[in-house]
Amino acid sequence: MALSVTWSSNAKFIFSGSSDGLIRCWDSTSFQEKYRITAGLGGAGTGPELCIWTLLFLRCGSLVSGDSTGSVQFWDSSHGTLLQAHSYHKGDVNALATLPSQNRVFSAGSDGQVILYKASNDELGASKNMVKDQARKWTYVGYVRAHTHDVRALTMAVPICSEDALHEEKVVKIRRRGKHQFSYHKWAHLGVPMLISGGDDTKLFAYSAKEFTQFAPHNFCPAPQRPLITLARDSTANGDSVMLVQSANWLDVLLVTVQNKLTPSTSSREDAKVRQLARLKSKGSRKIISSAASGNGTLLAYSDCVRPCLFALKHKCGKKYALDKLELPKGLPCSQSMMFTVDSSNLILAGRDGKIYIVDIETREISNVFHPTRKADGTISSRESPVTKMFLSADGQWLAAVNCFGDIYVFNLEVQRQHWFISRMNGGAVTSGGFCPKNNVLVITTSKNEVYVFDVEAKQLGEWSKRYTHHLPRSFQEFPGEVIGLSFPPQSSSIVVVYSTRAMCFIDFGLPVVDDVPLPSRSTGPAERTDAQKSTKTKQKRKARDEESKQQNKNNFNFFPFKEPVLFVGHLLDSSSLIVEKRWLDVVEGFGPPVHRHIYGT
Repeated sequence: MALSVTWSSNAKFIFSGSSDGLIRCWDSTSFQEKYRITAGLGGAGTGPELCIWTLLFLRCGSLVSGDSTGSVQFWDSSHGTLLQAHSYHKGDVNALATLPSQNRVFSAGSDGQVILYKASNDELGASKNMVKDQARKWTYVGYVRAHTHDVRALTMAVPICSEDALHEEKVVKIRRRGKHQFSYHKWAHLGVPMLISGGDDTKLFAYSAKEFTQFAPHNFCPAPQRPLITLARDSTANGDSVMLVQSANWLDVLLVTVQNKLTPSTSSREDAKVRQLARLKSKGSRKIISSAASGNGTLLAYSDCVRPCLFALKHKCGKKYALDKLELPKGLPCSQSMMFTVDSSNLILAGRDGKIYIVDIETREISNVFHPTRKADGTISSRESPVTKMFLSADGQWLAAVNCFGDIYVFNLEVQRQHWFISRMNGGAVTSGGFCPKNNVLVITTSKNEVYVFDVEAKQLGEWSKRYTHHLPRSFQEFPGEVIGLSFPPQSSSIVVVYSTRAMCFIDFGLPVVDDVPLPSRSTGPAERTDAQKSTKTKQKRKARDEESKQQNKNNFNFFPFKEPVLFVGHLLDSSSLIVEKRWLDVVEGFGPPVHRHIYGT
């Protein structure tokens, strides 16, 4: 059985690794086997116990293999002879990767190690017919063990500029007052290759490919970028909330009951109780790609990879609830994003065809179709990218739709037409967004950890953004984990909670932004230094004024780290928030056991 495959650089040959310990070379034109290699070391030979899990072909003509014995072997692809072998892994070698220059090779295995091999200038004692580059010696450099379980995948990534940027254009860099000592920004730069690893511990790590052993790996955000939870506040008569939780093949409909509504405490674990009302499975175990719940909690919708579906949640008797399927218009495409209008009378769908569909719930008909366009004259373009995120204002007038590149289309639902187009901000992708409940201010966060505030009605960037967007505190620029959502207090017009899986940050747009570094002391003139007659009362007033100013600045961009990974943050009241977390120990219990490593002294 074939387990791995790779092409030669000239596409004339295909190499396959199988479960019998053999590497076969095939002619890509005639589909005939040219030769086979026995990969076993030390007389191990072939057999069912030897599996070739991964193959990598280099431009110099060398073929690299990784097998179940923990060996990484370099082969002469012209003759099928062994050049070198390394056995530093303590388990199966699952993945291989190389730099664009192909002078370094990385291997990863079930022991959690990622190992670097570097091509040296020394040449192997080989035949005269061997190509000079192919005769290079590959030396072991070192390893990094960031994963706790098997490493399943390796890939090389090269960060690039936005697709609209030209090669001649210079990238504008924002100067910072300083850098954190442990920051991946020291090695993660545009055009510089980085190694990415993924393992059974559900984690992704990024490494400096050129300075592999010099910097610690950077842990990516372990949760999906888009929250898979929808909260319908005050969806029942007694103030309880319906919460919709999206999984791969089903939806869980939960009822969140908050104890002590009038006197909220700091412990949500004690104050919130969750009860499952229903579970909705997709047809044929299709993958669910988006879902939504109406504001009153009576309507639910989801879309799989084929079509969207609509359901009504009805209370039968006692604690029993039922889901009734409602028919949607035929011909609707699958939706990357969906939401209900504020009055729950319409369902908004962002189709994979790039259009936005408005479906009237009562008549079950398509009432309008928006064609997002970046042109001011409203000319429809067939090159617009599909919409992946949508945000609706609290009064139901404005709809902001974001495509996969970070472009924003703003629609006025009252007049049923596009109002504004906002091109991507500073080359960053949109990670989250929303409208402040008490006004039409649109707040957007990007993958560069920048916050933008837009006055939608005036079609302009807000005054706060003009002043502070590119001068945010360093603590926010180094936000722990990628921002995945926003939450607004229902009665506030200037406060927003920005959160990732690891922390949340309170931002008040009514307060100034001060960098989180010690502020320079106020200069004093000679007369002030020599004036010994200053009254104690004046000094006390100045000290109180300075303390008040410092305290006011501290109230903005306050961070609160999470003990466990958080999937969702949403306000129930101005003074209380619902935080949904996933205990990491519960996740770890679902992992398979890692390769046993004996610890010295145990």
